[in-house]
Amino acid sequence: MRTETWILPRVLGRVFLGLCLSLVTALAGLYAGQYIPPVGARLLMLVELAMLVMALWLQRRRSIGMPFVLLFTFVSGATLFPVIAYYATLLGAATVMKAVAVSAGAFLVAGFVASRSSYDFSFLGGFLLVGLVAVFLMGLVAWFVGFSSTSELVYAWLGVAVFTGYVLFDVNRLARQGVSEDQVAWVVLSLYLDFVNLLLFVLRLFGVMQSSRR
Repeated sequence: MRTETWILPRVLGRVFLGLCLSLVTALAGLYAGQYIPPVGARLLMLVELAMLVMALWLQRRRSIGMPFVLLFTFVSGATLFPVIAYYATLLGAATVMKAVAVSAGAFLVAGFVASRSSYDFSFLGGFLLVGLVAVFLMGLVAWFVGFSSTSELVYAWLGVAVFTGYVLFDVNRLARQGVSEDQVAWVVLSLYLDFVNLLLFVLRLFGVMQSSRR
């Protein structure tokens, strides 16, 4: 029992250190993204998608490794630049920073609750999968047809709820079940994707709320 309780904090520490490093490399990619032409940005999106598919494939067979995760987060940061630049123009840089702070706060609070609570959040798995499918389908509809302001608001809140739920689910599962050393990189990637998607939906929510005031 003593060995298990010593190993879990150590692995948790490695996961959150890896998450911090992944956010730093994403920030470096975001900075580099401003120098990438639109054609290059579209190519990087394809690279990002291919790397994500590769990660899913490798995760079933072997560890993906932190170098792979850090490369992915750098590419992800570069592809995020046009989105962040769009919202900075639409909402202002101060509002974008507020959205980052809100997302980070929600992530930290959800992570703290999930890691410290004795409650088992594993029941959320099925609901979150349904919510994720709903977000994906609504995103397709928005892409081809467009949304009313009310539908946009519902979509944004749904996305925030789903990815906050995934933070609860992933961190709680990590805290309760632990993780093997070779799966640390995969957990870091999962938490990074939770945070980035949460941020994107918070930005979307801020955009909808600001446009409704006009």
